[in-house]
Amino acid sequence: MNRPDPARVLLADDHALVRQGVRLILDSEPDLTVVAEAGDGAEAVARARRGGIDLAVLDIAMPRTTGLQAARELSRLLPDLPLLILTMYDNEQYFFEALKAGAGGYVLKSVADRDLVEACRAALRGEPFIYPGAETALIRGYLDRVERGGPLPGRVVTEREEEVLKLVAEGHTSKEIADLLTISPKTVERHRANILQKLGLRDRLELTRYAIRVGLIEP
Repeated sequence: MNRPDPARVLLADDHALVRQGVRLILDSEPDLTVVAEAGDGAEAVARARRGGIDLAVLDIAMPRTTGLQAARELSRLLPDLPLLILTMYDNEQYFFEALKAGAGGYVLKSVADRDLVEACRAALRGEPFIYPGAETALIRGYLDRVERGGPLPGRVVTEREEEVLKLVAEGHTSKEIADLLTISPKTVERHRANILQKLGLRDRLELTRYAIRVGLIEP
């Protein structure tokens, strides 16, 4: 009886040593094989678009285009391609952003040797994967915030930054935004720089696309 061909994995991480380690983990499994590597998110998107990929594993923190940006782009271009986020950040904000970006799982690099294979198989089956311990941490964090009356859940940008983000995306100048929010143009520019840095975006166009994706403005 012939065994089905192994699932073809695209691995994106800007550190060659990390890619080498992850490749060793995946290639040791009979049902998984790494067929392509990328050093940043833009390269990952370009490679995935060429086809021949069954699963993309993306690091969050990469130059040029982050894993989250790549996940959003791939979700739009290739909605049937399963995505996994591989990260060193045990951070619920990144976790929720990854889910919003279209990823089906979130795996910590620190325990990749334990969790990554299971996460890959779950993603290929169309099932979500949350690293062990995350459910408890997320529920506890939720309940703690309820008890303290804090925001639910933690957001990547502050409320003020979200206001600035929306107005920038709508095409307002810094002076117009300053007048609307009763702050100085210099403060607007500082908020804008913080937003771009936090979200891993480069310019107003990417910021506008992000605002559309998260529902801040209509396309």
